[in-house]
Parts: sequence; structure tokens; C-alpha cells
Amino acid sequence: MNVAILGTGYVGLTTGACLAYLGHRVTCVDPDAHKIGALQRGEVPFYEPHLEDLLVEARPNLQFTMDYAEAIPEAQVIFIAVGTPPGNGGAPDLRYLQAAAEGVGERMGPHFTVVVNKSTVPIGSGNWVGALVRDAVERQGRGRGCFSVASNPEFLREGSALHDSLYPDRVVIGADESQTAEILYTLYRPILDQTFQPPPFLPRPDRVGAVPLISTDLASAELIKYAANAFLALKISYINEIGQLAEKVGADIAQVARGIGLDARIGTRFLQAGIGWGGSCFGKDTAALVSTASEYGLEMSIVKAAREVNRRQRERVVEKLLAELKILKGRTIGLLGLAFKPHTDDLREAPALDVARHLLERGARVKVHDPVAMDRFKKEHAGLDVILASDAYEVAREADALVLVTEWPQYLELDWEPLASCMRTPILLDARHVLDRARVARAGFRYLTLAG
Repeated sequence: MNVAILGTGYVGLTTGACLAYLGHRVTCVDPDAHKIGALQRGEVPFYEPHLEDLLVEARPNLQFTMDYAEAIPEAQVIFIAVGTPPGNGGAPDLRYLQAAAEGVGERMGPHFTVVVNKSTVPIGSGNWVGALVRDAVERQGRGRGCFSVASNPEFLREGSALHDSLYPDRVVIGADESQTAEILYTLYRPILDQTFQPPPFLPRPDRVGAVPLISTDLASAELIKYAANAFLALKISYINEIGQLAEKVGADIAQVARGIGLDARIGTRFLQAGIGWGGSCFGKDTAALVSTASEYGLEMSIVKAAREVNRRQRERVVEKLLAELKILKGRTIGLLGLAFKPHTDDLREAPALDVARHLLERGARVKVHDPVAMDRFKKEHAGLDVILASDAYEVAREADALVLVTEWPQYLELDWEPLASCMRTPILLDARHVLDRARVARAGFRYLTLAG
């Protein structure tokens, strides 16, 4: 099939690379000349494991352009994967979505075309995008029946986006016409049936068989995305709240999480107590869910509580350090990790940024390091007055405390004794609850967590 992808962020570029690898002819469009130039040279504008390798494999079927006219007219399927950042009151800012929908309608070819909302959009956006495209089509003097709109939400985890695209838990298609659903079924059939040859660097897991397809209406598909992300956010905030109680009563939160997670009705994933969630999805999507519900007179009190618990976890880092050091003014605190999670350089809603701001407000000096996200940090947060360290050992040198913020494998394998010996006071706050307490204590650290 001929496919156009509007937007070359995490979702758009990953989707385009995977579909091109499967044999579809894909054109990715983005107004950012610097980004398109880099992609044409084979350079990936963000860090995602194996994405550069997959782009090489998919190159014969993949092209990049800034011009809608090069992508839209021949496309049978058009994915809108533009950004929908948070706006006022938590509702998403839909300016880019509107511009994309109008651009599609102005340049669409005469054949039947499926326009797919791949961006995470408010419930009801399918109808809105359909109206925008239809108005633009009619301004060109063409009829109404040349396109349809579908919803195909993504469920990608940054750091494993290619795995989640090629070997998904499910594929959700929201469409109100059978022809639309059939076209998207055909597009995804190699993934649904798992008939494609896996990339050598990303082998098919043993457990993966036929992938379930959820075919539903537009509104249901849109709500599935928000409900899924909100539920995962709830799980994380729930275990963090239980962690606060565990600290008070002397319980081991890791054992508590394992004890409840082995219940098949609950599951072990997303029950890791720590500093909480960040990134581009959970914060934005829970805010949007609350905003949408308020339009219908609903409170979404559980989702609001999850957001508040998550916000408080960042403050609890500072409270823990205050309890140990008594005074933060003039102290040096080292942060290990900037990205919101390992295996990505994404700094959106990253806990480390909030922790750094809180510490600076209290007069502390802050040193930071991240194995991957340092360059992005310099570009996006140059105004944050922190000291950039070349490695973890430089972060620790003459520091009064260290905070493990992002559980990068490189940090988990550190030789902790040299770090402890070069610090003024060897205090280590494991904000992800992933280190071996006994090992770190033997290295000379006073070991702290947010749940004990």
C-alpha cells in the first residue's frame, strides 16, 4: 500500500519505519527542515534502540519530505501522528492536528483514502477531523465520499517502541465503515498474522503468535487509549502510596508489591515503587481524561488522585534529603539520570527535572549525568542552572548526597565503593528502588528509598 505519515516524532517515525519494513511504500512528512534533512541522511533525531538499524532495512520503501503534495495525493492510508501537547486546563492543544487534517483535505487524491488518527486525541476527535477534512475537500470542488476517518491508537513504550510495534499485545482499529476497517486490516495483516521475517536485531519472542485485533467504533478506540494509560498510571501511583504506608509500618515494599502482583488478577508490571511516572503520555493523557470528563460533569476523582500522588513523589525526594542533611542550602546533590526512563533521551515530564528545580529553589548545587540524554538536556533545558558531569563518578565527587533518578543499566552496574569514598557524605537515595541495599551499604553508603 501507499502510506503517508504526518509527523516524525516517536510515534510517526516508528510507525513509518515498521510499515516500510513490512513492504508498504511509506512517505513521512514533517515541516521541520532540520529533522527531514537528518532523516534523509539516515540520522535519527531522537534515541530509540534499533530504530536507526530498522531505517536502514526499510530504506528502499521509505522517503522523507516537507511537502504534503509529495505524500498525500497517492496515499491510500494517511496517518496523522503530530504532537498534541497539553494546553490550558489539561486539554490537548490540537493546532497541529487541525493543520494536518486541513492539509490532507486540500491535497487528497481522487481515490478512496483512509485518514487515521494515530496521535492521542480527545474522544470525539475522529468526527472533528472528518469534518475538517471534508470541508477542505469540498473547497477543492470534490465530493464527500472519497475518504473516511479511523482511529488507530498506539501503545508504544519509549525504549521498546519497535518491539511494541512489530510484536504488539493487540491492534485497535476504530472505524464506522467496514471498508475502512478492511483496509487497515490488510495494512496490518503481516503483524496480525506474524508472517513477516523478523529483523535480525529484533527477533520474534517465543510467546508471540497471532495478534488480537480489536475492531470497534471511533469513540471506543479513542477511549481505549486514554483508559489504558490512565490505568497504568493508577497502578504506579497506587504502589507508591502503599509504599508510604510501608515506610511507616516497617514493611518491605518490594515484597509487598511481589505478593500482590503474583495475583493473576493484578499482575506484577507497573508495581515498582519509586519516584513515579513521567514522559509524554501518562501526564498528558490523564490530564486530558480529566478535562474530557469535566465536560460531561464527571470528576474522575481516582485519576486526579493518581496525578497528585505522582506529583508528591518528586517532593518526597527533597523531604528525604532534608531529613538526612537538615540543610540543603550550599549542599551539593548529584542526580544519576535525566531521561524519564531508561533507553530513551526523552525529557518530557522527567522526574529529574522537577527534583533539580526543587533542590535549586532550596539553594543546593545540583550535578547531573545521563548516559544518553545529556545533549538533549543542553538543548531543551539550558536555563536550568545545574552542573553537567561527564560520568557518575564526577557526579559523586564532593557531593553530599546522590539520587538515583533513572534506572539505567549502567548505573545498576556501578562500582559503588569509589563513589562513596569521593563524597563528602556518602548518602544514596535510590528513588527507583532497584539497587541491592546490602551491597550499597557494604560500599559505605547510607542507603535510602522513598518507601523505607
